[in-house]
Amino acid sequence: MNLNKYIDHTNLKAYATKKDIEKLCDEAKRYKFASVCIHPYYVSYAKKLLINSDVKVGTVIGFPLGGNTTLIKKEEVEDAIRNGADEIDMVINIAALKNQDYDYVYEEIKTIKEVANNKIVKIIIETCYLTKEEIIRMTEMCNEIEVDFIKTSTGFGTEGAKLEDIDIINNYRNSLLQMKASGGIKDYDTAYAFINKGVMRIGTSNGVKIVEGDK
Repeated sequence: MNLNKYIDHTNLKAYATKKDIEKLCDEAKRYKFASVCIHPYYVSYAKKLLINSDVKVGTVIGFPLGGNTTLIKKEEVEDAIRNGADEIDMVINIAALKNQDYDYVYEEIKTIKEVANNKIVKIIIETCYLTKEEIIRMTEMCNEIEVDFIKTSTGFGTEGAKLEDIDIINNYRNSLLQMKASGGIKDYDTAYAFINKGVMRIGTSNGVKIVEGDK
């Protein structure tokens, strides 16, 4: 298994420095990870560091709470793409979902997909705050809007990815919707367990440890 191609090598620490991003990008190139996932502030810098490599630059939108308005998220996406982002990981408006304002959540995701202009779009639903019914609702919504990925977590919530949540998504996703698991995935065995469930991307700051554990 080319485990490296499943890894979104991540540094979303508030205090990440340029040296940290340089290290992240160097590791991503060395291990040929799928992407790096960083804050918008570092997108243009990472793009330069990764020039002439196959590693994609991913960034986060509405992160980590999802509470920004759709207009702000839209402008975040536009700015990220101008700066060179290849992949967009957006946190849904969790409050709107809890208010059962499904039209708002739907229109926001649809807007982001349209603005992303064929870039890879991953919708972060933050499963630790959702009921089973809400996870199903979000999976069906992502199916209908035809985003690329549904993503479990930010890694900043009360819990990260859980296999039982992937099972729920698997039961309701269509063949086009891919899954990304993130939050708390720190070793090879855990990563493999998610991949074995059909997950196509793993968001982790432990990418090197995970692939080095594949002996």
